[in-house]
Amino acid sequence: MQELIAHQETINRQLARYGVKFGIYKNGEFKERLFPFDPLPRVIPAAEFAVLDKGLCQRVMALNMFLKDLYGDKKIISDGVVPEDFAFAGSGYLPVCEGFTPPKGIYSHISGIDLVEGRDGSWFVLEDNLRIPSGASYPLIARRLCRRCSPESFRQHNIVDNRNYGALLREVMNNVNTGGINVIFTPGRYNAAYFEHSYLAELSGAVLAESGDLFVEDNKVYYRSEKGAERVGAIYRRISDEYLDPTTFLPESLIGIPGVMGAYRTGNVAIINAPGNGAADDKGIYYFVPKMVRYYLGEEPVLHNAPTYLPFYKEDLDYTLANLNKLVVKDVAEAGGYGVVFGRELTQEKLAELAGMIKREPRRFIAQEVIDFKDLPVMENGVQAERKADLRAFVLTGAETKVWPSGLTRFSREPDSFVVNSSQGGGFKDTWVLSD
Repeated sequence: MQELIAHQETINRQLARYGVKFGIYKNGEFKERLFPFDPLPRVIPAAEFAVLDKGLCQRVMALNMFLKDLYGDKKIISDGVVPEDFAFAGSGYLPVCEGFTPPKGIYSHISGIDLVEGRDGSWFVLEDNLRIPSGASYPLIARRLCRRCSPESFRQHNIVDNRNYGALLREVMNNVNTGGINVIFTPGRYNAAYFEHSYLAELSGAVLAESGDLFVEDNKVYYRSEKGAERVGAIYRRISDEYLDPTTFLPESLIGIPGVMGAYRTGNVAIINAPGNGAADDKGIYYFVPKMVRYYLGEEPVLHNAPTYLPFYKEDLDYTLANLNKLVVKDVAEAGGYGVVFGRELTQEKLAELAGMIKREPRRFIAQEVIDFKDLPVMENGVQAERKADLRAFVLTGAETKVWPSGLTRFSREPDSFVVNSSQGGGFKDTWVLSD
């Protein structure tokens, strides 16, 4: 381990050369910065990971069933488990996806589930990311560099190899491919996550393509290659729904593929993850995921949500308003750490202002108890310090649902801060899952 610590600067310099960056907003401006790596890994014992594996697969299977039901028969709505006006009010719900089931009935092929570990060792799910969750490339490239710098560290510990992510991704794409090549669709090299797009294309054997490389003809998608037009069977898109197809969504989008939604609805191409998935990763819908597990699978959830209150319900609204100074309030439409407010950090005036917003727009917010989650050691200026950290686990759904035995551990770089998101200035470290 000391060898890894000694090579911290070397590894970060190598990451900078590879272009491992992340985009952040600061003072209203978008800026790119390096994603700092910490050499002290998060270590998860085999028995503990087995519980996470079971709970994560269970959760993602229920979420996929919910999406299929929501855009299809809507039984969970008619049975009163999820309120109708709540389910369809979120910005992630897309009416254009109604009445259509994606290839193999899979909506969320790559799910990024964010968890935290409490001080008592209990794990809680904080968010389900089912649109275009990013971050798998960072522990992959970091592990590769760490192996070069300190091979002895990996000989001394029974660490599950995480180099199979590219193969898992290829399996997922091949499983739903409708006939043709696999493509990773990127907005381009100026996107903050372009490194990840290109790296995953390399690892999975997919073609990296931008909008100008792809076109639709007769409701089929083609890639402009040196050999001519090649049919595309699966698109792992790395752009948001609203930019995906200017003929269906935002007409001013210059980074989308005109007509791709027509090809998709005709069944001539698979899109990974499916458009409309935002209906299930809305922070308000998060409240109902344990109910989905019971409803669709007939099982008790293995993993629990953080204690959450939905101001949509009067009882929860009353509790939220009475305890606002102790809770964390989240705007359901925001992501990346934005729209998160800790009541204890607000003045009385700001608390009153927030209470007024919640009363006016109860569907817009959820409130949660603040989990005092576990601190992890990090190296800061050559000295070990404790910082809050979460874990983004990656669950891949193809012919089977599998949890990648690794993950992205993000940590806060500010003492006493609970916000660990990369977009808010956090750092990352490797996640070692131990074998038996």
